[in-house]
Amino acid sequence: MKITVILLVTGVISVFFKSDIQMDIVKESTIDSLGACQGVSIQHGKALLYGDREVGMIRQFSFDKDTLVYDHKECKLTIDGKNIINHPTGIAYHGDMPVFMGNSVKPPKGETAWKAFIYYINWNGLWKTGTLDGNLLKTIEDDACIQGTRPEYVKYHNKWYVATADYGNHGNEVRLYDPERLSHCSKTSEPGVLYKKFTCTPWVQNLYWLDDKGIIVLIQNQIEGRKWRFTYVDLEKSIQTGQQEVIKEVNVDARGDELEGFAFTGQADKGIAVTSSRKNNVNYMHIGW
Repeated sequence: MKITVILLVTGVISVFFKSDIQMDIVKESTIDSLGACQGVSIQHGKALLYGDREVGMIRQFSFDKDTLVYDHKECKLTIDGKNIINHPTGIAYHGDMPVFMGNSVKPPKGETAWKAFIYYINWNGLWKTGTLDGNLLKTIEDDACIQGTRPEYVKYHNKWYVATADYGNHGNEVRLYDPERLSHCSKTSEPGVLYKKFTCTPWVQNLYWLDDKGIIVLIQNQIEGRKWRFTYVDLEKSIQTGQQEVIKEVNVDARGDELEGFAFTGQADKGIAVTSSRKNNVNYMHIGW
């Protein structure tokens, strides 16, 4: 099945994007045992899919052409069997830098304030033991957020930062945290943790960094919990102006479910988009520049 997206253009167009970008779903598939899939991270040629099954968890897959094959490797985000990262919303992973995962917690009935936590994790230990037991190095309350957290490494002026964004429909921001200070703090509101920020549009589910382009991709819903949107943002200009400077906005109007995550596979023309749906939750995409 091939679905051609609708392309909207706003803001400043970079040299790299002289031609129109096209994002096509070339194959849809259903992968079970993820719960509602919340995202995908590509590491060392493997695809890590994470979701909120009976507990928060991550599963590792290998690529067989345009198909993911389960490696029978799974981590449960638990301590002593207790669900710790129950709703994983991002993995910030880059080389030997600290690894962070996000968790966005809906407010209890009658309350309005979301709670968000960023977890500093012994990543190698997690995959060795299969749980967070002995591998959770620090729990950080992301109280600088407005609604939720979704960490991803980005590079700004030759230094790496942990970016995150909000999901709500007002006051949304992309924020850059200093990873060293983040790994030692208890709250992101502590001095020196927040480095830069800029405003962005609503319903950001996840972030993806295109390092060689200086572009951060906002993986979004067009409306709350529904329909796909990919917003390509110039990070440098956005930080300078304090608001998102959009290069391209790509809507996939043929899909009405909840886009949760996206990552390029390591090739510039191939990516994987995941949704929270029970069927067709993993989608293989061709990207034409």
